[in-house]
Amino acid sequence: PGAFPQRDDSMTDWTAGYVADVGYTHGYYPELNPLRVAHALAAAGVVCPRIATACELGYGQGLSANLHAAASGVQWHGTDFNPAHAAFARELAGASGADAHLRGDAFADYARRTDLPDFDFIGLHGVWSWISDENRACIVDFIDRKLKVGGVLYVSYNTLPGWATFGPMRHLMTQHAAVMGTPGAALGQRIDGALEFAEALLAADPQFGRAHPAVRERLAHFRGQNRAYLAHEFFNRDWLPMHVADMAACLSQARLTYVGSAHPLDTVDALSLSEAQRALLSTIPDPVFRETVRDFMTHQQFRRDHWVKGLRRLDTREQTSLLRSQRVLLVTPRAEVPLTLKAPVGEAELSDPAYATLLDALADRTPRALGDLADAAQLPIGRVAACINVLIGMTHVVPVQDEAAAHAARATSAALNAQLCTLASGGGEVGHLASPLVGGGVPVSRISQLFVSSVRNGRTRPDEWARDAWDELQAQG
Repeated sequence: PGAFPQRDDSMTDWTAGYVADVGYTHGYYPELNPLRVAHALAAAGVVCPRIATACELGYGQGLSANLHAAASGVQWHGTDFNPAHAAFARELAGASGADAHLRGDAFADYARRTDLPDFDFIGLHGVWSWISDENRACIVDFIDRKLKVGGVLYVSYNTLPGWATFGPMRHLMTQHAAVMGTPGAALGQRIDGALEFAEALLAADPQFGRAHPAVRERLAHFRGQNRAYLAHEFFNRDWLPMHVADMAACLSQARLTYVGSAHPLDTVDALSLSEAQRALLSTIPDPVFRETVRDFMTHQQFRRDHWVKGLRRLDTREQTSLLRSQRVLLVTPRAEVPLTLKAPVGEAELSDPAYATLLDALADRTPRALGDLADAAQLPIGRVAACINVLIGMTHVVPVQDEAAAHAARATSAALNAQLCTLASGGGEVGHLASPLVGGGVPVSRISQLFVSSVRNGRTRPDEWARDAWDELQAQG
């Protein structure tokens, strides 16, 4: 969602080829939540530091950074070179009063700051693949110098082989937007023109289209997507999908070791791989080469990974104790939680009866420690943790922080939510509010946010909430 052009005084284009005339979407990324980070490392059997200082590089509109700062006691820092992004993010930080220090510096300038602390956690979502090699080198140097020993890096990026066939079509579309688009036309119009040209090319039945039929499906999917998203995803000057082994080589310069995927479902091989594929992977001891081969098996397009500076393994006793202390909350009504999910191997059924047992125990929407769940159900903690991991990946269960931390974050969460609900009066771009239980964001639709504003204004009946919301919408046509 952001980028960091390296400062070059001879450079006349401050954007360094990154799309800056269209704002990025107001996305929220739960992988950046320190609670999720701690849960993932505990599940992987790796020591995670207590995260007190965190940094998001390229925070886009700053929604994730602000939600995490407001809903937890973590001090957040970050930068995004787009001044419009930075202005919005800083406005939210000011409204919440949270410990958020969000800059609008170009990355090279930010890296030279002397007033930054060292960080327990650094996160980059949607940045790495869309910037130049020079800027990636800046990021690695920053991580090397500012991530504490034992600290965690989260990075998401486009990967190969999933993007191998679409690269040429992406290049064609960006070239069309640059040389065939109407001079002075908005980028959204040029994107529409590029899509139409790509479709016309495929309709002419080129050999490329015959060799790569999946390209047609992807273009059809693009038609219904947000143009701001497409602009930032595909129409920057730089776009580099990368094998996980190449990422490992880059991050080794910052002394980082691969831990595993930040997406819980990607850690469950039974959901993604056939029996024969799992058997082949079991013969590969090297973790990075194993991930490289796994990406071929799943045709992986987008990786979300954790890396640690100075990886240390938990022994069995330490991991058991840590897993037992993890607190979770069911955020979907029990009756609405399906016991099936779509997986790369097809529709997978959650056949283990432990799922139903755990969901029933969480049905009252009260936080529970995994140890208490295991004891009540008389189940091994490893089995409970594995089931909860899948339910977190399905977004039905979330890790929650302890009661003292949640209580301390109530005021800043409420202040940020008041600002976000005010914004909902004018549009529906922001679809999350802060939860001090979750330590971050939870999905809340625009209509629900208008209802929340009505409640804050003293309304107590649903018909009053509906009337207030309708008045807002009707006034805007």
